Amino acid sequence: MLENDDICAVATAQGGAIGIVRVSGPSAITIADTLFSGNQRLSSAKSHTLHYGKIIAPDGQLIDEVLVSVFRAPNSYTGENAIEISCHGSAYILQQVCQLLIAAGCRAARPGEFTQRAFLNRRMDLAQAEAVADVIAATNAATHRIAMSQMRGTYSSQLAAIRQRMLQLTALLELELDFSDHEDLEFADRTELSRQCEALIHTISSLAGSFSIGNAIKNGIAVAIIGAPNVGKSTLLNAIVHDDRAIVSDIQGTTRDTIDATFNIGPHTFRFIDTAGIRTTDDIVEKMGIERSIKAAKEAQIVILLSDGSTPFPAYHPTASQSILWVRTKSDLPSLPAAFPPPLPASSRQDAVIALSAHTGEGMQSLEQELLLAAERMFSTTSSDIIVTNIRHYDALLQAKTSLLRVAEGLQSGLSGDFIAQDLRECLFHLSEIIGGEVTSDEVIGTIFSKFCIGK
Repeated sequence: MLENDDICAVATAQGGAIGIVRVSGPSAITIADTLFSGNQRLSSAKSHTLHYGKIIAPDGQLIDEVLVSVFRAPNSYTGENAIEISCHGSAYILQQVCQLLIAAGCRAARPGEFTQRAFLNRRMDLAQAEAVADVIAATNAATHRIAMSQMRGTYSSQLAAIRQRMLQLTALLELELDFSDHEDLEFADRTELSRQCEALIHTISSLAGSFSIGNAIKNGIAVAIIGAPNVGKSTLLNAIVHDDRAIVSDIQGTTRDTIDATFNIGPHTFRFIDTAGIRTTDDIVEKMGIERSIKAAKEAQIVILLSDGSTPFPAYHPTASQSILWVRTKSDLPSLPAAFPPPLPASSRQDAVIALSAHTGEGMQSLEQELLLAAERMFSTTSSDIIVTNIRHYDALLQAKTSLLRVAEGLQSGLSGDFIAQDLRECLFHLSEIIGGEVTSDEVIGTIFSKFCIGK
Protein backbone atom coordinates (compact mmCIF):
# COMPACT_ATOMS: atom_id res chain seq x y z
CA MET A 1 0.00 0.00 0.00
CA LEU A 2 3.00 2.33 0.50
CA GLU A 3 3.49 4.57 -2.51
CA ASN A 4 7.05 5.50 -3.42
CA ASP A 5 6.41 8.96 -4.82
CA ASP A 6 6.65 12.55 -3.60
CA ILE A 7 3.73 14.39 -2.06
CA CYS A 8 3.12 17.96 -0.94
CA ALA A 9 0.35 19.86 0.87
CA VAL A 10 -0.34 22.95 2.96
CA ALA A 11 -0.09 21.86 6.61
CA THR A 12 -1.55 24.94 8.31
CA ALA A 13 -5.01 26.48 8.47
CA GLN A 14 -5.78 29.52 6.36
CA GLY A 15 -5.68 32.96 7.91
CA GLY A 16 -2.48 32.73 9.94
CA ALA A 17 0.54 34.99 9.57
CA ILE A 18 2.75 31.99 8.77
CA GLY A 19 1.92 29.03 6.55
CA ILE A 20 3.75 25.73 6.19
CA VAL A 21 4.00 23.54 3.09
CA ARG A 22 5.09 19.95 3.72
CA VAL A 23 6.88 17.73 1.22
CA SER A 24 7.68 14.04 1.69
CA GLY A 25 9.14 11.32 -0.52
CA PRO A 26 12.43 9.94 -1.84
CA SER A 27 13.10 13.07 -3.96
CA ALA A 28 11.50 15.63 -1.62
CA ILE A 29 14.78 17.42 -0.86
CA THR A 30 15.93 17.44 -4.49
CA ILE A 31 12.58 18.79 -5.71
CA ALA A 32 12.53 21.56 -3.10
CA ASP A 33 16.12 22.43 -4.02
CA THR A 34 15.04 23.32 -7.59
CA LEU A 35 12.89 26.14 -6.19
CA PHE A 36 15.04 27.28 -3.27
CA SER A 37 17.72 29.94 -3.43
CA GLY A 38 19.90 30.34 -0.34
CA ASN A 39 23.43 30.26 0.98
CA GLN A 40 23.51 26.45 0.86
CA ARG A 41 21.90 23.88 -1.39
CA LEU A 42 19.31 21.78 0.40
CA SER A 43 20.67 18.61 -1.24
CA SER A 44 23.89 18.98 0.75
CA ALA A 45 22.24 20.11 4.00
CA LYS A 46 22.32 17.95 7.10
CA SER A 47 19.15 16.54 8.58
CA HIS A 48 17.25 18.63 11.13
CA THR A 49 18.68 21.94 9.93
CA LEU A 50 16.94 25.23 9.12
CA HIS A 51 17.79 27.38 6.09
CA TYR A 52 16.81 30.92 5.13
CA GLY A 53 16.30 31.73 1.47
CA LYS A 54 13.78 32.45 -1.28
CA ILE A 55 11.34 30.43 -3.35
CA ILE A 56 11.81 31.42 -6.99
CA ALA A 57 9.71 30.21 -9.91
CA PRO A 58 11.46 28.80 -13.02
CA ASP A 59 10.74 32.09 -14.84
CA GLY A 60 12.64 34.00 -12.16
CA GLN A 61 9.60 35.37 -10.30
CA LEU A 62 10.16 35.76 -6.54
CA ILE A 63 7.37 33.98 -4.68
CA ASP A 64 8.41 34.56 -1.05
CA GLU A 65 11.21 34.66 1.48
CA VAL A 66 11.10 31.43 3.46
CA LEU A 67 12.64 29.22 6.14
CA VAL A 68 13.12 25.62 5.03
CA SER A 69 13.48 22.70 7.48
CA VAL A 70 15.32 19.62 6.19
CA PHE A 71 14.66 16.11 7.52
CA ARG A 72 16.42 13.07 6.09
CA ALA A 73 15.08 9.52 6.15
CA PRO A 74 14.49 7.66 8.35
CA ASN A 75 14.55 10.40 11.00
CA SER A 76 11.52 12.37 9.91
CA TYR A 77 7.82 12.36 10.74
CA THR A 78 7.01 10.14 7.74
CA GLY A 79 10.24 8.12 7.80
CA GLU A 80 11.06 9.54 4.35
CA ASN A 81 13.07 12.52 3.17
CA ALA A 82 10.95 15.51 4.13
CA ILE A 83 10.88 19.28 3.75
CA GLU A 84 8.84 21.91 5.55
CA ILE A 85 8.68 25.33 3.91
CA SER A 86 7.63 28.13 6.27
CA CYS A 87 6.40 31.16 4.34
CA HIS A 88 3.93 33.98 4.76
CA GLY A 89 0.37 32.75 5.34
CA SER A 90 -1.12 34.27 2.21
CA ALA A 91 -3.41 31.75 0.48
CA TYR A 92 -1.96 32.92 -2.85
CA ILE A 93 1.65 32.30 -1.76
CA LEU A 94 0.86 28.85 -0.34
CA GLN A 95 -0.98 27.90 -3.52
CA GLN A 96 1.89 29.11 -5.69
CA VAL A 97 4.47 27.11 -3.69
CA CYS A 98 2.34 23.95 -3.98
CA GLN A 99 1.83 24.45 -7.72
CA LEU A 100 5.58 24.87 -8.26
CA LEU A 101 6.29 21.69 -6.25
CA ILE A 102 3.72 19.74 -8.29
CA ALA A 103 5.21 21.06 -11.53
CA ALA A 104 8.64 19.91 -10.28
CA GLY A 105 7.52 16.31 -9.64
CA CYS A 106 5.29 16.14 -6.55
CA ARG A 107 1.62 15.32 -6.39
CA ALA A 108 -1.00 16.72 -4.01
CA ALA A 109 -1.22 14.66 -0.83
CA ARG A 110 -4.46 12.93 0.10
CA PRO A 111 -6.10 13.47 3.52
CA GLY A 112 -3.92 11.96 6.24
CA GLU A 113 -1.28 10.70 3.81
CA PHE A 114 1.70 12.06 5.74
CA THR A 115 0.60 10.24 8.92
CA GLN A 116 -0.34 7.17 6.87
CA ARG A 117 3.23 7.03 5.53
CA ALA A 118 4.53 7.39 9.09
CA PHE A 119 2.49 4.32 10.05
CA LEU A 120 3.47 2.28 6.98
CA ASN A 121 7.14 3.17 7.54
CA ARG A 122 6.79 2.00 11.18
CA ARG A 123 7.39 5.44 12.66
CA MET A 124 4.25 4.87 14.74
CA ASP A 125 1.61 2.21 15.17
CA LEU A 126 -2.03 2.57 14.19
CA ALA A 127 -3.24 3.62 17.65
CA GLN A 128 -0.59 6.35 17.77
CA ALA A 129 -1.54 7.50 14.27
CA GLU A 130 -5.20 7.81 15.29
CA ALA A 131 -4.09 9.78 18.36
CA VAL A 132 -2.56 12.36 16.00
CA ALA A 133 -6.06 13.12 14.71
CA ASP A 134 -7.34 13.27 18.30
CA VAL A 135 -4.64 15.79 19.23
CA ILE A 136 -5.71 18.00 16.31
CA ALA A 137 -9.39 17.67 17.26
CA ALA A 138 -8.85 18.17 21.02
CA THR A 139 -11.25 20.79 22.39
CA ASN A 140 -10.21 20.76 26.05
CA ALA A 141 -7.30 19.93 28.35
CA ALA A 142 -8.61 16.45 29.21
CA THR A 143 -8.94 15.23 25.61
CA HIS A 144 -5.57 16.80 24.76
CA ARG A 145 -3.87 15.04 27.67
CA ILE A 146 -5.30 11.63 26.73
CA ALA A 147 -4.46 12.06 23.03
CA MET A 148 -0.89 13.16 23.78
CA SER A 149 -0.40 10.16 26.07
CA GLN A 150 -1.65 7.81 23.35
CA MET A 151 0.44 9.51 20.67
CA ARG A 152 3.57 8.99 22.81
CA GLY A 153 2.77 5.27 22.91
CA THR A 154 1.58 4.72 26.51
CA TYR A 155 -1.55 2.89 25.36
CA SER A 156 0.30 0.98 22.63
CA SER A 157 2.93 -0.19 25.13
CA GLN A 158 0.28 -1.74 27.37
CA LEU A 159 -1.37 -3.47 24.41
CA ALA A 160 2.02 -4.73 23.24
CA ALA A 161 2.70 -6.16 26.72
CA ILE A 162 -0.68 -7.94 26.72
CA ARG A 163 0.00 -9.28 23.23
CA GLN A 164 3.44 -10.57 24.27
CA ARG A 165 1.97 -12.47 27.23
CA MET A 166 -0.61 -14.05 24.96
CA LEU A 167 2.05 -15.02 22.43
CA GLN A 168 3.91 -16.87 25.19
CA LEU A 169 0.74 -18.77 26.15
CA THR A 170 0.08 -19.63 22.50
CA ALA A 171 3.68 -20.80 22.02
CA LEU A 172 3.48 -23.16 25.02
CA LEU A 173 0.22 -24.68 23.82
CA GLU A 174 1.44 -25.12 20.26
CA LEU A 175 4.69 -26.66 21.50
CA GLU A 176 2.60 -29.31 23.22
CA LEU A 177 0.82 -29.98 19.95
CA ASP A 178 4.16 -30.54 18.23
CA PHE A 179 4.92 -33.28 20.79
CA SER A 180 1.37 -34.60 21.07
CA ASP A 181 2.58 -38.19 20.55
CA HIS A 182 4.39 -37.95 23.92
CA GLU A 183 1.49 -37.96 26.35
CA ASP A 184 3.75 -37.54 29.36
CA LEU A 185 5.01 -34.14 28.19
CA GLU A 186 3.14 -31.03 29.31
CA PHE A 187 4.81 -27.72 28.55
CA ALA A 188 1.87 -25.59 29.68
CA ASP A 189 0.56 -26.09 33.21
CA ARG A 190 -3.23 -25.68 32.96
CA THR A 191 -3.58 -24.10 36.41
CA GLU A 192 -0.97 -21.46 35.62
CA LEU A 193 -2.50 -20.86 32.18
CA SER A 194 -5.90 -20.30 33.80
CA ARG A 195 -4.42 -17.83 36.27
CA GLN A 196 -2.69 -15.87 33.51
CA CYS A 197 -5.82 -15.97 31.36
CA GLU A 198 -7.94 -14.51 34.19
CA ALA A 199 -5.37 -11.72 34.68
CA LEU A 200 -5.51 -10.90 30.96
CA ILE A 201 -9.33 -10.88 31.00
CA HIS A 202 -9.25 -8.44 33.93
CA THR A 203 -6.79 -6.12 32.14
CA ILE A 204 -8.75 -6.10 28.87
CA SER A 205 -12.06 -5.65 30.73
CA SER A 206 -10.59 -2.64 32.53
CA LEU A 207 -9.48 -1.08 29.25
CA ALA A 208 -12.86 -1.71 27.60
CA GLY A 209 -14.68 -0.44 30.68
CA SER A 210 -12.88 2.89 30.46
CA PHE A 211 -14.54 3.62 27.10
CA SER A 212 -17.71 5.04 28.65
CA ILE A 213 -15.58 7.62 30.45
CA GLY A 214 -13.35 8.18 27.44
CA ASN A 215 -16.35 8.72 25.18
CA ALA A 216 -17.74 11.26 27.65
CA ILE A 217 -14.42 13.11 27.78
CA LYS A 218 -14.14 13.17 24.00
CA ASN A 219 -17.74 14.16 23.17
CA GLY A 220 -18.65 16.01 26.35
CA ILE A 221 -19.76 14.78 29.77
CA ALA A 222 -23.55 14.52 29.51
CA VAL A 223 -25.38 16.62 32.14
CA ALA A 224 -29.18 16.33 32.16
CA ILE A 225 -31.14 19.22 33.72
CA ILE A 226 -34.32 17.78 35.21
CA GLY A 227 -37.24 19.45 36.97
CA ALA A 228 -40.89 20.42 36.90
CA PRO A 229 -42.09 23.06 34.39
CA ASN A 230 -41.03 26.66 35.06
CA VAL A 231 -38.38 25.89 37.70
CA GLY A 232 -35.70 27.56 35.55
CA LYS A 233 -34.17 24.72 33.52
CA SER A 234 -33.85 26.67 30.25
CA THR A 235 -32.73 29.82 32.10
CA LEU A 236 -30.03 27.82 33.86
CA LEU A 237 -28.83 26.28 30.58
CA ASN A 238 -28.54 29.73 28.98
CA ALA A 239 -26.65 31.06 32.01
CA ILE A 240 -24.17 28.18 32.03
CA VAL A 241 -23.25 28.45 28.33
CA HIS A 242 -23.57 32.28 28.23
CA ASP A 243 -25.93 32.11 25.26
CA ASP A 244 -29.68 32.06 24.57
CA ARG A 245 -29.78 28.45 23.44
CA ALA A 246 -33.19 27.62 24.92
CA ILE A 247 -36.48 29.53 24.78
CA VAL A 248 -37.49 30.91 28.19
CA SER A 249 -41.20 31.43 28.87
CA ASP A 250 -43.65 31.46 31.78
CA ILE A 251 -45.92 29.17 29.77
CA GLN A 252 -45.67 25.61 31.02
CA GLY A 253 -44.61 23.02 28.45
CA THR A 254 -42.61 25.46 26.29
CA THR A 255 -39.66 23.04 26.10
CA ARG A 256 -40.99 19.93 24.40
CA ASP A 257 -37.74 18.29 23.26
CA THR A 258 -34.21 17.98 24.59
CA ILE A 259 -31.82 20.82 23.73
CA ASP A 260 -28.04 20.21 23.80
CA ALA A 261 -25.32 22.77 24.37
CA THR A 262 -21.61 22.13 25.03
CA PHE A 263 -19.42 24.31 27.21
CA ASN A 264 -15.91 23.99 28.65
CA ILE A 265 -15.48 24.27 32.41
CA GLY A 266 -11.89 23.91 33.55
CA PRO A 267 -10.21 21.05 31.67
CA HIS A 268 -13.47 19.32 30.70
CA THR A 269 -16.19 19.71 28.08
CA PHE A 270 -19.72 19.28 29.41
CA ARG A 271 -22.76 18.61 27.21
CA PHE A 272 -25.75 20.15 28.96
CA ILE A 273 -29.20 18.80 28.06
CA ASP A 274 -32.22 20.97 28.74
CA THR A 275 -35.28 18.75 29.03
CA ALA A 276 -39.04 19.09 29.01
CA GLY A 277 -40.61 19.80 32.39
CA ILE A 278 -41.73 16.64 34.12
CA ARG A 279 -45.44 16.72 35.02
CA THR A 280 -48.71 14.89 34.37
CA THR A 281 -50.18 16.03 31.06
CA ASP A 282 -52.66 14.91 28.41
CA ASP A 283 -50.75 16.65 25.60
CA ILE A 284 -49.36 13.87 23.35
CA VAL A 285 -46.41 15.94 22.10
CA GLU A 286 -45.47 17.07 25.60
CA LYS A 287 -45.69 13.47 26.81
CA MET A 288 -43.16 12.50 24.13
CA GLY A 289 -40.88 15.31 25.34
CA ILE A 290 -41.13 14.08 28.94
CA GLU A 291 -40.28 10.53 27.86
CA ARG A 292 -37.19 11.90 26.09
CA SER A 293 -36.31 13.83 29.26
CA ILE A 294 -36.34 10.64 31.33
CA LYS A 295 -34.31 8.82 28.66
CA ALA A 296 -31.73 11.66 28.58
CA ALA A 297 -31.44 11.54 32.37
CA LYS A 298 -30.79 7.78 32.36
CA GLU A 299 -28.04 8.15 29.74
CA ALA A 300 -26.32 11.14 31.40
CA GLN A 301 -23.25 10.93 33.60
CA ILE A 302 -24.45 13.82 35.80
CA VAL A 303 -28.04 14.79 36.61
CA ILE A 304 -28.99 18.24 37.93
CA LEU A 305 -32.32 18.11 39.78
CA LEU A 306 -34.03 21.51 40.05
CA SER A 307 -36.55 23.05 42.41
CA ASP A 308 -37.46 26.74 42.63
CA GLY A 309 -38.54 26.38 46.26
CA SER A 310 -42.25 26.34 45.48
CA THR A 311 -42.23 22.72 44.29
CA PRO A 312 -40.40 19.65 45.58
CA PHE A 313 -37.43 18.20 43.79
CA PRO A 314 -38.46 15.64 41.15
CA ALA A 315 -38.37 12.01 42.22
CA TYR A 316 -35.48 10.36 40.42
CA HIS A 317 -33.64 7.09 40.97
CA PRO A 318 -30.06 7.42 39.67
CA THR A 319 -27.98 4.63 38.24
CA ALA A 320 -24.99 3.46 40.26
CA SER A 321 -22.52 5.44 38.14
CA GLN A 322 -24.41 8.75 38.07
CA SER A 323 -23.69 11.86 40.11
CA ILE A 324 -26.66 13.91 41.34
CA LEU A 325 -26.56 17.66 42.00
CA TRP A 326 -29.48 19.28 43.86
CA VAL A 327 -30.01 22.88 42.76
CA ARG A 328 -32.43 25.41 44.27
CA THR A 329 -33.07 28.01 41.56
CA LYS A 330 -34.41 31.61 41.73
CA SER A 331 -32.60 32.24 45.01
CA ASP A 332 -33.02 35.98 44.40
CA LEU A 333 -36.83 35.64 44.61
CA PRO A 334 -38.96 35.01 47.74
CA SER A 335 -40.49 31.56 47.65
CA LEU A 336 -41.46 28.65 49.87
CA PRO A 337 -38.60 26.61 51.40
CA ALA A 338 -37.50 23.86 49.04
CA ALA A 339 -38.27 20.33 50.15
CA PHE A 340 -35.02 18.57 50.96
CA PRO A 341 -34.25 15.77 48.50
CA PRO A 342 -35.38 12.28 49.50
CA PRO A 343 -32.72 9.97 50.97
CA LEU A 344 -30.36 8.41 48.43
CA PRO A 345 -27.31 6.16 48.73
CA ALA A 346 -24.33 8.10 50.09
CA SER A 347 -22.37 7.44 46.88
CA SER A 348 -24.94 9.20 44.70
CA ARG A 349 -26.34 12.10 46.75
CA GLN A 350 -25.33 15.66 47.43
CA ASP A 351 -25.26 16.59 51.13
CA ALA A 352 -26.41 20.14 50.48
CA VAL A 353 -28.60 21.98 48.02
CA ILE A 354 -26.82 24.53 45.81
CA ALA A 355 -28.79 27.78 45.91
CA LEU A 356 -28.34 29.93 42.84
CA SER A 357 -29.81 32.66 40.69
CA ALA A 358 -29.24 32.45 36.96
CA HIS A 359 -30.11 36.17 36.68
CA THR A 360 -27.72 37.55 39.32
CA GLY A 361 -25.04 34.85 38.97
CA GLU A 362 -25.21 33.93 42.67
CA GLY A 363 -24.20 30.30 43.18
CA MET A 364 -23.11 29.71 39.57
CA GLN A 365 -19.47 29.32 40.60
CA SER A 366 -20.46 26.74 43.23
CA LEU A 367 -22.36 24.79 40.59
CA GLU A 368 -19.33 24.79 38.28
CA GLN A 369 -17.12 23.54 41.12
CA GLU A 370 -19.55 20.70 41.87
CA LEU A 371 -19.63 19.76 38.18
CA LEU A 372 -15.82 19.55 38.14
CA LEU A 373 -15.82 17.41 41.30
CA ALA A 374 -18.40 15.08 39.72
CA ALA A 375 -16.21 14.80 36.61
CA GLU A 376 -13.17 13.90 38.73
CA ARG A 377 -15.20 11.24 40.53
CA MET A 378 -16.00 9.75 37.13
CA PHE A 379 -12.30 9.37 36.31
CA SER A 380 -11.57 7.79 39.69
CA THR A 381 -13.97 4.92 38.91
CA THR A 382 -11.69 3.45 36.24
CA SER A 383 -8.97 1.11 37.50
CA SER A 384 -6.82 1.70 34.43
CA ASP A 385 -4.39 4.57 33.97
CA ILE A 386 -5.25 4.46 30.26
CA ILE A 387 -8.63 5.64 29.00
CA VAL A 388 -9.96 4.30 25.69
CA THR A 389 -11.66 6.98 23.56
CA ASN A 390 -11.84 5.25 20.16
CA ILE A 391 -14.91 3.13 19.40
CA ARG A 392 -12.90 0.99 16.96
CA HIS A 393 -10.52 0.08 19.78
CA TYR A 394 -13.44 -0.55 22.13
CA ASP A 395 -15.04 -2.99 19.69
CA ALA A 396 -11.73 -4.84 19.17
CA LEU A 397 -11.20 -5.10 22.95
CA LEU A 398 -14.68 -6.59 23.42
CA GLN A 399 -14.01 -9.19 20.73
CA ALA A 400 -10.61 -9.98 22.25
CA LYS A 401 -12.27 -10.42 25.65
CA THR A 402 -14.87 -12.79 24.15
CA SER A 403 -12.07 -14.93 22.71
CA LEU A 404 -10.24 -14.98 26.05
CA LEU A 405 -13.40 -16.01 27.88
CA ARG A 406 -13.59 -19.02 25.54
CA VAL A 407 -9.96 -19.77 26.38
CA ALA A 408 -10.73 -19.68 30.11
CA GLU A 409 -13.75 -21.93 29.61
CA GLY A 410 -11.71 -24.35 27.49
CA LEU A 411 -8.93 -24.56 30.10
CA GLN A 412 -11.47 -25.21 32.85
CA SER A 413 -13.28 -27.94 30.90
CA GLY A 414 -10.06 -29.63 29.74
CA LEU A 415 -10.54 -28.78 26.08
CA SER A 416 -7.87 -29.89 23.62
CA GLY A 417 -4.90 -27.52 23.30
CA ASP A 418 -5.39 -26.95 19.58
CA PHE A 419 -8.86 -25.45 20.16
CA ILE A 420 -7.56 -23.26 22.99
CA ALA A 421 -4.65 -22.10 20.82
CA GLN A 422 -7.10 -21.14 18.06
CA ASP A 423 -9.04 -18.90 20.45
CA LEU A 424 -5.78 -17.33 21.62
CA ARG A 425 -4.79 -16.61 18.02
CA GLU A 426 -8.19 -15.00 17.45
CA CYS A 427 -7.65 -12.80 20.50
CA LEU A 428 -4.22 -11.80 19.17
CA PHE A 429 -5.84 -10.91 15.85
CA HIS A 430 -8.26 -8.48 17.52
CA LEU A 431 -5.50 -6.82 19.57
CA SER A 432 -3.37 -6.47 16.46
CA GLU A 433 -6.26 -4.67 14.77
CA ILE A 434 -5.85 -1.85 17.30
CA ILE A 435 -2.14 -1.15 16.90
CA GLY A 436 -1.87 -2.37 13.30
CA GLY A 437 0.30 -5.07 11.82
CA GLU A 438 0.19 -7.87 9.36
CA VAL A 439 -3.52 -8.44 10.06
CA THR A 440 -4.61 -4.89 9.29
CA SER A 441 -6.47 -4.65 5.99
CA ASP A 442 -5.94 -1.88 3.46
CA GLU A 443 -9.63 -1.06 3.78
CA VAL A 444 -9.30 -0.38 7.53
CA ILE A 445 -6.19 1.76 6.98
CA GLY A 446 -7.84 3.71 4.16
CA THR A 447 -10.95 4.40 6.25
CA ILE A 448 -8.94 5.65 9.22
CA PHE A 449 -6.68 8.06 7.33
CA SER A 450 -9.43 9.39 5.05
CA LYS A 451 -10.83 11.18 8.11
CA PHE A 452 -7.62 13.18 8.62
CA CYS A 453 -7.18 16.72 7.33
CA ILE A 454 -4.99 17.30 4.28
CA GLY A 455 -1.40 18.09 5.24
CA LYS A 456 -1.31 15.79 8.27
